[in-house]
Amino acid sequence: GKPTLYGSLTCQGIGLDGIPEVTASEGFIVNEINKKSIHISCPEENASSKFLAPYTTFSRIHAESITCLDVSSGGGLGVSSSTDGSMKIWQASNGELRRVLEGHVFDVNCCRFFPSGLVVLSGGMDAQLKIWSAEDGSCVVTFKGHKGGVLDTAIVDRGRNVVSGSRDGTARLWDCGRSACLGVIADCGSSINGMAVGAADNSINLGSPEQMPSEREVGTELKMLLLAREDKKLQCLGLQSRQPAILALACSQVFLFVGSDAFNCCTFLSGFLLLAGTQDGNIYQLDVRSPRVPVQVIHRSGAPVLSLLSFRDGFIASQGDGSCFIVQQDLDYLIELTGADCDPVYKVATWEKQIYTCCRDGLVRRYQLSDL
Repeated sequence: GKPTLYGSLTCQGIGLDGIPEVTASEGFIVNEINKKSIHISCPEENASSKFLAPYTTFSRIHAESITCLDVSSGGGLGVSSSTDGSMKIWQASNGELRRVLEGHVFDVNCCRFFPSGLVVLSGGMDAQLKIWSAEDGSCVVTFKGHKGGVLDTAIVDRGRNVVSGSRDGTARLWDCGRSACLGVIADCGSSINGMAVGAADNSINLGSPEQMPSEREVGTELKMLLLAREDKKLQCLGLQSRQPAILALACSQVFLFVGSDAFNCCTFLSGFLLLAGTQDGNIYQLDVRSPRVPVQVIHRSGAPVLSLLSFRDGFIASQGDGSCFIVQQDLDYLIELTGADCDPVYKVATWEKQIYTCCRDGLVRRYQLSDL
């Protein structure tokens, strides 16, 4: 609600160490600068950001917009999908192509590694989920049952079961070993844009299942399922109990939260804290134990929040205006991951101190946090 403060940075030349010498206009301070980052603050507004350049950029993986990516648990491999309909596995260190995963019809919306790092789960506009071998690129399992495109997935525990969310409004639980649907966990009547599975804190009552769960259901007890819905609702329920969200029941603490716009993405920060991002740029932080009022709402621009990822003691968010930033509790400044200009950054993945982003401009960028 206040007028914007504008300032400029001027490069006075390059120092002997190869680092630019930069001065800031009135009201702004250049705190620190090196070859990969510049830290700027505005004392009057108590604002401070460190802008970090990509360590490397991979331009040869895809020719068009990259909609999703993930990095394996060992950090060796990346997987990404593009609007050109392709899904590829590549070397995370240098972007060298390893496998092309062919089998989906139309766009692949989401792809992620299983905890083993050897297997990939994907979902596409063809309403199918597929499991692939990262070692030889073969499709080992195909799940059919959704009536609309699969928009997001989550892996339960070590991966005997997976969950999927679709445009058809349902969230389904699948048994990977028998490639069968174990049940519809939620039927929202509205597109499920994002989902997350998290272990619940002991203080949270997830309810109990109406009937005995199948013995093929592994690791679903004490797990919460979070659904980011197109109808402006964020739904949290017990994964095993399938308890619907009823706020009137004080005993059942699963909930339905109504936001300002369609929810695009969500993630758990802990056993009771979660984040969810909306189409109009709000990031809601909620406490599952008292979800009626958000812990905080972060709003940096009106651009859609496209991905959220828990990171160290904070999180990483990416938006539709090309901004991608890291909030950490122990830092008094934001870290801005630069390079995307005005193209949406669709997804972020991390491995140790490395952060990977994928963007509409068709580039995968890798940032090195040790550069800080």
